[in-house]
Amino acid sequence: MKIQDVCNLAEQKGCRVNYNEQLKNYTTFKIGGNCPAIVEISSAEALGELVKICEENNVKYLVIGKGSNMLCDDNGFDGVVFHVGSDFSEIKMHDDGIIEVQAGCSLMKLCRFALENSLTGLEFAYGIPGTVGGAIYMNAGAYGGEIKDVILSAECIEKDGNVIIYDKDRMELSYRHSVFQENGALISKGFFKLEKGEKSEIEAKMNELMCRRKDKQPLEYPNAGSTFKRPEGQFAGKLIQDTGLKGYTVGGAMVSEKHCGFVINYNNATCEDVKQVIEHVQKTVKDKTGYFLECEVKIIPY
Repeated sequence: MKIQDVCNLAEQKGCRVNYNEQLKNYTTFKIGGNCPAIVEISSAEALGELVKICEENNVKYLVIGKGSNMLCDDNGFDGVVFHVGSDFSEIKMHDDGIIEVQAGCSLMKLCRFALENSLTGLEFAYGIPGTVGGAIYMNAGAYGGEIKDVILSAECIEKDGNVIIYDKDRMELSYRHSVFQENGALISKGFFKLEKGEKSEIEAKMNELMCRRKDKQPLEYPNAGSTFKRPEGQFAGKLIQDTGLKGYTVGGAMVSEKHCGFVINYNNATCEDVKQVIEHVQKTVKDKTGYFLECEVKIIPY
């Protein structure tokens, strides 16, 4: 079986297929070479069947959302990419107040839905540039909140195509971690429970946090969010700044002068530029402080 066969099945399942796309157009880092085909996932059924057939026939595949925590190779990806995006982003409110959200829904859209329904608990996520699926996968968090604080369960597709429900305890959510990083199950839906609140207060909190993001983070440049995980008892950005690496540059990649925890694409950086900056930061911080900064960004090889 070839990539084209997978694409033909995808179209039969109602998915759009884009051929010979640049991955840089699908990632917030704006880095990444050509991909033979990008399939716009339209349903959990389609994703399950496509993943199953790829697994059974050794067809290389990659599943992405908004690409907000990824660094893709300039040589591209020589397989098929399943894009879980706007074609799979429906939100439903159940009678019991539980919110059912398809994995391709952006966190911004979900936060605005919560606001319109006067539901509080997701304000921390306003401005995180990812999808619901990616947020669950990473247990995304900011400003004292995390996905684990508001999620009840997730619908997932295993590599054999079977659909199963994981409750919160089974997801093993901790700092920037979930069980899905180990078992490879693909998140298709999230189920959230929020509390009733005052709409004006929720909106004010969302606006406050967005202003803090704009003030503290280099949102004016392509980046993949926080590049490094926070070491226990420390802050990655402070360690990097204290070791004199603010503004450190390789090619078009730079340690942000606005927030040292971010490596930015400030001038048409290549994947290799970013990797060299990351490696230099890790080595320097380790040599000078004893702390090893684990990379939070997922690096996708060719």
